Amino acid sequence: MRRVTTVTNVFATSRRDNDSAGEADHEQVVFCQDTPTGLRAIIGIYSTALGPGLGGTRFYPYAAEDEALADVLRLSKAMAYKNALAGLDHGGGKAVIIGDPAQLKTEALLRAYGRFIASLGGRYITACDVGTRSEDMDIIARECRYVTGRTTANGGAGDSSVLTALGVMHGMRAAAEHVWGSPSLRGRTVGVEGVGKVGHRLVDHLIEAEADVVICDVNAAATQAVQTRHPEVRVVADIGALLSENLDILSPCALGGTLTEQAASTLTARIVCGGANNQLAHHGVEKLLADRGVVHAPDYVVNAGGVIQVADELAGFNFERARAATEQIFVTTAKVLSIADADGVPPSVAADRLAERRMCDVGRLRGIWVGTTSLRRH
Repeated sequence: MRRVTTVTNVFATSRRDNDSAGEADHEQVVFCQDTPTGLRAIIGIYSTALGPGLGGTRFYPYAAEDEALADVLRLSKAMAYKNALAGLDHGGGKAVIIGDPAQLKTEALLRAYGRFIASLGGRYITACDVGTRSEDMDIIARECRYVTGRTTANGGAGDSSVLTALGVMHGMRAAAEHVWGSPSLRGRTVGVEGVGKVGHRLVDHLIEAEADVVICDVNAAATQAVQTRHPEVRVVADIGALLSENLDILSPCALGGTLTEQAASTLTARIVCGGANNQLAHHGVEKLLADRGVVHAPDYVVNAGGVIQVADELAGFNFERARAATEQIFVTTAKVLSIADADGVPPSVAADRLAERRMCDVGRLRGIWVGTTSLRRH
């Protein structure tokens, strides 16, 4: 079996001239190939300042390797910030497997991928993401012990959307207190875009909190399932219709890019807080929201419940311990919004500064993670 691995930026930093994602200074980028199984993967480690990089594996049919590389660079950096803000002793890592999982995913491919992860000696710990699930993690774990997000039958924590939704709810309550002086959502109109794994659980929390809920989803069966449980929830046709509603809070819980310049310019909601990653269509939208007085709770702050859960699994999963850590998202969100006001910057800038401060303050004590030991940065 032939394997080819290309490693760049090992224990160093550099800048790629052709980096379309605009990312730089990754500690390590590994290109993995196993021809017999069809495996082509890229593992990106942005930082191990706080500990081994933790982030999921995305299995997706990228059109080109450059597109996959841009995604892994962007996602691994985002994980570093998310893990830092969640108070975890983990750096940022992410991986992508190039191809259609419906056609390429096999036991042999996943086990080959597990051996590549094992070769990094614990610098990267993987979990589920788009195109992968807990059962896949079980297969990877047969070749590699640096795996989390496993099935409950194999000692894992199960569905991470439970704590993701809870964290979003706590972030939303903190944003409500920041804007209206009370964390109560009673009587507030909340528009939820996407009622899949995270979104439908968030609706449950919102109904319990006595909010008025409006939803949309491209999947009619998903909206029907929510209405069956909660007949009082209103359904609108699409995101355009949802944005035209008189909302207090918009909660994007589908794919990213919901907040375009046009959406930000017409949005009636005072708060944006949801579980979706990369809610802003591009840089600059956050300033437009801030200029209009719209509070955007950064997604990588409020949706960290899932990574908190899989990180806890590494110590032997305890739901109450993970839940308590997830509830701290309220405190972190409140702190981010307070810093944003004090410094006169959008919340995403305040969140970045807070994450960078922790990575710097704690990271200088720990050095670069190399498994059981670490190398000091000088």
